[in-house]
Amino acid sequence: MSKIEVTGLRKSYVERRRRKRFLSQCKQYEDCQVLDGITFSIPAGTFACFVGPSGCGKSTMFRIVSGFERPSSGTVLIDGQEVTGPGSKHVCVFQEDGLFPWFTAAQNIAMGLSKSSSSDVAKKVEDYLELVGLSGFGGHYPHELSGGMRRRAEVARALITNPEILFMDEPFGALDFVTRLQMREEMVNVHQMFDMTILFITHDIDEALQLGDRIIMLSDRPSRVAWDIRLDDPHPRDLSTGHLSRLRKEIYYRMGLHVAL
Repeated sequence: MSKIEVTGLRKSYVERRRRKRFLSQCKQYEDCQVLDGITFSIPAGTFACFVGPSGCGKSTMFRIVSGFERPSSGTVLIDGQEVTGPGSKHVCVFQEDGLFPWFTAAQNIAMGLSKSSSSDVAKKVEDYLELVGLSGFGGHYPHELSGGMRRRAEVARALITNPEILFMDEPFGALDFVTRLQMREEMVNVHQMFDMTILFITHDIDEALQLGDRIIMLSDRPSRVAWDIRLDDPHPRDLSTGHLSRLRKEIYYRMGLHVAL
């Protein structure tokens, strides 16, 4: 059985639009279809990356699959059970900084261990700070950390809950190039160490190719699955030569980016 089974996922919103200025009081309502029959299946332990044009509905799909939003039609099953809301074993890391500014890094990370004894919490928090390369920074507040360090703290806060599924919505989009490369390496290590299922949304095709063992490309809105790619290449991956280089060019081409690579 697949860990995640998505079938015929559709989502429409009702948009209110105004006509020309001289009729500004006359409002029109129309359906805006975002997702149009998204279907895919994710086995347990998969690192699945989702790419697609800006505004195609990747984040909308993410919110539905993770239980934060309901579809207009279609089903999402996790472990054979229909998703009706967020699950305690399914943790999300969003685009925006999610750390509480009035808590230290250690206190933020410890939030997932509220039922543990204080001594257990302190030990586990130290272990996870070390895991993500933040040893010695547990007493720092978010404003005292760099962007990459805050992302590491958020990943540690997610991992300490021992999730079965980790949802990540463009978590590295605001980071500088070097820090992004470091975080990609960290995520490969995390996936290999914890063997969890990861759903990772990104605009960066290279990031998807370097991280994923599955890449699902969505079409422009209303969005469908345009291409489903399976990768078994070992890490680290060299995208400059061989079939990964050819695949990279093909993905750019299918997304309408006819550029020299």
